[in-house]
Amino acid sequence: MADFDLVLKHWGPVEADYDAHGGLVLTRLFTEHPDTQTLFPKFSGIAQGDLAGNAAVSAHGATVLKKLGELLKAKGNHAAILQPLANTHATKHKIPINNFKLITEVIIKVMTEKAGLDAAGQQAMRNVMTTVIADIEAKYKELGFTG
Repeated sequence: MADFDLVLKHWGPVEADYDAHGGLVLTRLFTEHPDTQTLFPKFSGIAQGDLAGNAAVSAHGATVLKKLGELLKAKGNHAAILQPLANTHATKHKIPINNFKLITEVIIKVMTEKAGLDAAGQQAMRNVMTTVIADIEAKYKELGFTG
């Protein structure tokens, strides 16, 4: 519970502008881990230099962060939120579990820079996401997806 509260203490700036923060997160993810961009077919043709400020990238990043906000606010009671997310990411999008770990680190970097997430908050976010990712991975296994 304390980890969720610590992260949520810094969530306000993210929530205040999901599009801007979401665009930063996905742009940085695609820049730092170029192979991840291929997992998003609608973004595969966008040149690295054109990612920042791309409305579609920002909109999808906002969707990611809104879902993360739901998970954080659920404070561990997130099974109903994760079930459909894990299902689509395993069966439709085929997103390997490691990509959740990559985006977690990118989100932490962006929150550190833009929302004042301190060292304790960074560790709290890692703790929260370790649990969330383990729960997603368990759903993946139930679905027979080993990505």
